[in-house]
Amino acid sequence: MRILAYNSGHDGAIAYLQDSQLVFSLEAEKNSNWRYSPISSHDVFETLGDLKEIPDVICAGGWWHSDQYMNSHRTHAHAEYGGLAKSDLIVDKTSLLGRQVHYFSSSHERSHILCAFGMSDLPKGTPCYALLWEGSIGGFYEIDEQLNISRVSDVMKEPGHRYALLYGLADPTFDKNSGYSRHSDAGKLMALASFANRFTPSAEEQELMDYLLQDCVHLEPRACNNLKHSRYFNVGVDDPEFRDVAGMFSDKIFDIFYRSAKENTRKRIPLIIAGGCGLNCDWNTKWKNTGLFPEIFVPPVANDSGSAIGTAIDAQFYYTGNPKIDWNVYSGRRFDSTGSFDVAPYDVCASDDVMIAKMLANGLILGWVHGKYEIGPRALGNRSILAAPFSECTRLRLNEIKQREQFRPIAPVCTEEDAARWFGCDVGSPHMLYTYKVRTDALPAVTHVNKTARIQTVSATTNQRLHQLLVAFKARTGYGVLCNTSLNFKDRGCINTIGDLSAFAIQRGLDGFVVGGQSYMRKSSSKYREYLGLR
Repeated sequence: MRILAYNSGHDGAIAYLQDSQLVFSLEAEKNSNWRYSPISSHDVFETLGDLKEIPDVICAGGWWHSDQYMNSHRTHAHAEYGGLAKSDLIVDKTSLLGRQVHYFSSSHERSHILCAFGMSDLPKGTPCYALLWEGSIGGFYEIDEQLNISRVSDVMKEPGHRYALLYGLADPTFDKNSGYSRHSDAGKLMALASFANRFTPSAEEQELMDYLLQDCVHLEPRACNNLKHSRYFNVGVDDPEFRDVAGMFSDKIFDIFYRSAKENTRKRIPLIIAGGCGLNCDWNTKWKNTGLFPEIFVPPVANDSGSAIGTAIDAQFYYTGNPKIDWNVYSGRRFDSTGSFDVAPYDVCASDDVMIAKMLANGLILGWVHGKYEIGPRALGNRSILAAPFSECTRLRLNEIKQREQFRPIAPVCTEEDAARWFGCDVGSPHMLYTYKVRTDALPAVTHVNKTARIQTVSATTNQRLHQLLVAFKARTGYGVLCNTSLNFKDRGCINTIGDLSAFAIQRGLDGFVVGGQSYMRKSSSKYREYLGLR
């Protein structure tokens, strides 16, 4: 069965399943489009051009209903944002290119849960719990042998929104009269939380956190104006005491969910985690460390970028009874190297891993492109910027290249065989979803202020090309570890054309980039000239 599904909201994506195999998941923000973009008509036509056959099923992900969808006579309306029952599904027929096909839509809530279950290693019929925490929904669910989903506890409305709103409260650049928090602020607060030095709030700080966690359907950012008396209102995110509050608030939200889990999830069965809060590596690590669940799975597309996959899985389950898929994290589009660009600024030559490892070991920072791009928001070694991890100056330069705040950490990518030695990671962590304690002082560029790292492990199986480079780098330096950050313009998704890559290298000051077996080194780069022995 061929199933084509799309998520129309932010972090929009189009996913295609064929006979229980994820053929592709194409995200609207990729190819240098704006972060968090919805699907556009261009995305739709480009996707249709990739298909060899007409799909058997067209799926629409559930979303908030605008007035135009509220009319009962409208056919093929998408499902609601929330809803767990089969009665919440929309099942119909429609026409595509003159052929009648099935039409399916299920809720956004179900899409997250089905995405996590369908991508997990849990066999069909395995009972488990699900934690869905994202911008709007925060609660626990139980999934039985027939994949019936029941809500165990409603823990908190809008956990992701409330978490991000604390950052906006302190940031003078955030429009306090907007309707919702900024999508990018949650990740920034996660980084700031690690700077906390104290964990007992003052009376004023407790009042602030209680206000942000008040029981209401939607906490509007303009409500922050009621906190103008707080010393943290527009104080700036560099304020050290605000960073203490960030840590305390992060712990507070986790503790609320932990207490609910301890009270309501008493069976000894696995936990799957879905929703944007599933990208909080500190929280994922805490869930592992609680010991409440024998097994935990978080998909690399825990945020809304996985919603289309989840809707497709839900449709597959409805029509075939199978809720499981085979998938690979590198299921995006291939890099487009066919475009023309000016090669005059570059020394272009064939390169091997030994040569690239030598350049990295000598302090050069390189763009690295291979195969199809990663699904989800993390750079996992196919659209990455790579650098040696041995200098704090490298971290500073990488954040300057990325135009990011300097409190943001840089993640390491490490061979699986070296992960236990340097990070205490004795299991594969291929999707950069957990934090580990760094066990050496030799890797300051990838060591966060609290001595942790958000590690990605790589093997010859998970990413052979990058693993080969890491092995060559280890042969030269003794460490199979590199800095790994996403290859993208500020506020854009990953770069996917040779023209954009060249423009980024020149505008942002990369020393060069590697595409396939070719290296393009900027002749004007001082680091590259130094590497060549030129003044």
